[in-house]
This record gives sequence, structure tokens and C-alpha cells, in this order.
Amino acid sequence: MSMAASPPLSEPQLIIVMGVSGCGKSSVGERVAQAFRCDFVEGDSLHPAANIDKMSAGIPLTDDDRWPWLDEVGRRLSESHARGEVLVVSCSSLKKIYRDRLRAAAGGRLSFVFLEGPRSVLEARMSIRPGHFMPASLLDSQFATLEVPTGEAGVITIDLTLPLDEIVSQAVAQLVGGEH
Repeated sequence: MSMAASPPLSEPQLIIVMGVSGCGKSSVGERVAQAFRCDFVEGDSLHPAANIDKMSAGIPLTDDDRWPWLDEVGRRLSESHARGEVLVVSCSSLKKIYRDRLRAAAGGRLSFVFLEGPRSVLEARMSIRPGHFMPASLLDSQFATLEVPTGEAGVITIDLTLPLDEIVSQAVAQLVGGEH
């Protein structure tokens, strides 16, 4: 996707690319941010060290583990909103209560791009990611935690098995067009 091909957003917008591990949040988020010429924040980089240690050891995170991380993601969103900036963040946002907490923290228009697809594709992707702290064994806990955002306002659902360019094109078109 050419960056010049993307129309500007009509107003500052905050965007979270969400889904279970291995769905492509980082790749899609980086490309959507390029399209809008804005910053991208890798949500995993905001996890406290204790969370990374747990996940690296194959131990699923609890809600109590996730709250400080979600609060940091929310802080980044809020700061961008206050500056009138567009920001794209990758963040699993697996439960509705997490998404609602992020919406409240954002203080502005928050859209979610939900990357959805078959477990077999996710398992295959996770097995070939070199150096990532999240082992494929935690995919079960991710799916157990996931509350699919069907029917929630501000959510765009895209098939993660599409080519990356197509995923990004669909996301950008719907974010610009307000089709969510």
C-alpha cells in the first residue's frame, strides 16, 4: 500500500489492532500507522517485566497481571488524544472489560481492528516466530480469554488469512470511511 494512497483521517483517531497472539497485530499495526503517517506503539513492549517472564515460562497472565499493562496502553492513548494525534497500538484486548477500560482511558475516538482467523493458521505462525516471548502453548489460554467483539461499536473485523496488503487496505478504508 502506498502511503500517498491513504486519505487523511477527518479527525484525530486512536486505533488498536487486536486479537490473539500470532494474528499479525504488529505487522498490520505498523502498516496502518505508515498509511496514516502516525506513530505505532508495539503493545507488548509496554508489558511489565514480570508479565514477560510469566509468558516466557508458558504461564498465562491473569486479569491482575494485565491491569497495569492495559493502564500503560491507556496512558499512551490518552496522551496522544490530548495532543490531537493519531496513534496506532497493537494490544490483544481480549476481553470486553479490557476494551472498555481502554475506551475510557483514551478519552477520544477509539477504534479496534480485530484480526480474526482459524486456530491452525495462528499455531503455524506462532511456531515460526524467532525470539518471541509468547510460546504457542499459550494460545489455548488466549482463546479461552477472548471475548469476540461482535456487535461492539468501533470494531472492524478482518480475516487474518488475507494478504497483508489487503488487510491493511480494508482497515484503512473502514477507518477513514467510518464503516464501523
